[in-house]
Amino acid sequence: MATLALSSVGSALGSTLLPSGLSFFGTTISGAAIGSALGTLAGSYIDQQLFGSSASAQGPRLGDLHVMASSEGAPIPRVYGRARLGGQVIWATDYVEHRSTRSAGGGKGGGSSASVTEFSYTVSFAVALCEGEVTRIGRVWADGKALSLANVTWRLHVGSETQELDPLIEATEGDAPAYRGTAYVVFEDFDVSPFGNRIPQLSFEIFRTLDDVEGLVRAVTVIPGAGEFVYDTEAKREILTETSSRTINVHTSGGQADFVAAMDELEAALPNARAVSLVASWFGSDLRAAECEVRPKVEMAHKVTWPGAWSVAGLTRATAQTVSEVDGKPAFGGTPSDASVTRAIADLRARGLYVTFYPFLMMDIPAGNALPDPSGEGTQAAYPWRGRIRPVTDVDAEVAAFFGSAMPGAGEWSYRRMVLHYAQLCAAAGGVDAFLIGSELKGLTRARDAEGNYPAVE
Repeated sequence: MATLALSSVGSALGSTLLPSGLSFFGTTISGAAIGSALGTLAGSYIDQQLFGSSASAQGPRLGDLHVMASSEGAPIPRVYGRARLGGQVIWATDYVEHRSTRSAGGGKGGGSSASVTEFSYTVSFAVALCEGEVTRIGRVWADGKALSLANVTWRLHVGSETQELDPLIEATEGDAPAYRGTAYVVFEDFDVSPFGNRIPQLSFEIFRTLDDVEGLVRAVTVIPGAGEFVYDTEAKREILTETSSRTINVHTSGGQADFVAAMDELEAALPNARAVSLVASWFGSDLRAAECEVRPKVEMAHKVTWPGAWSVAGLTRATAQTVSEVDGKPAFGGTPSDASVTRAIADLRARGLYVTFYPFLMMDIPAGNALPDPSGEGTQAAYPWRGRIRPVTDVDAEVAAFFGSAMPGAGEWSYRRMVLHYAQLCAAAGGVDAFLIGSELKGLTRARDAEGNYPAVE
């Protein structure tokens, strides 16, 4: 802009002051041309200073560094069982400003780069929840949306009558109340940038036991027993395309694998439960003992998972059979992968829990099958109870066929192969405290041979 303006002004002044121009080596240059050239030079210098030099800009910044208000005299709720509550801010620090500067690329006209200074804010605060003692908190929402606590520093004070003062509050305030009898959560250096530089409206899923039942529970059984990665402590993803994927075993706001989150909740909700039975399923193919194959299966033949692929007893997804379908969907989850079972056992042992391993048999016999029922009447029911597996005529031979050889080979899919495989897997994982064999196989364990013996029991 200055270049154009001063060029025009210089041309007019040159024409007035040097009407006849100047001669150089026999060439006459008009006064207007001389004035225009001088004006262009001066204007170019001004434009460079205004638009070509490095510039800086600042992002939005808080003008008032005080925290949001909370309601004085608000009632303290009392929770029974499970409830979702908002809570009240009972303590907070001032906002802490964090400054960062980044390059914004070259200036107009190819000048030097500009810079942008951005500001973010964190704050530490405490939220009173309800009358204590609570058992734990579950999910947390911020402005109505699920909030992951995976990268948030927070502490729950359950509200006992003997709870100590939070260390951050004590370090900041010195003498301060411990809020005994009130459950509250302390957030440390909470980033408020995603919430418009303010403390969001938080709500919490709160659990409080109704009686002493939770304290009386000593052992639990972990199911479903079927699901390719349900027991894995590592987060697994299914690769859908080159640019997309989905989580397989992470369905909690904390970002942990479902098994880890479940065991954390188990320890919090049932503090005296010190024993866990871990169920892992293979699939039976027939209620007739001599015809029943027992093998691991997958949910679908074509699925790419990361990190790590499914594998059980030497089978891969490509070599394993798939479970049957109902309405176009798998009727069961697949057999838990060997790697996930190994990691689950190691996790339980690290928690100091007694581990019982529970190899389980599910009957993958879909509707519309043509398999004769062992009773001799009609065909086998869809997805029957495993307790209905039994010999038909020769008890000794058919029970022996169901259990399989003493040292099963790779091509044998028998009950003994499943049991021995998991025995070896448990040993490789560091061992277990108990190993359950024969669960619910009533039709086999009650079958007598001609001499009155129970060959399946033996």
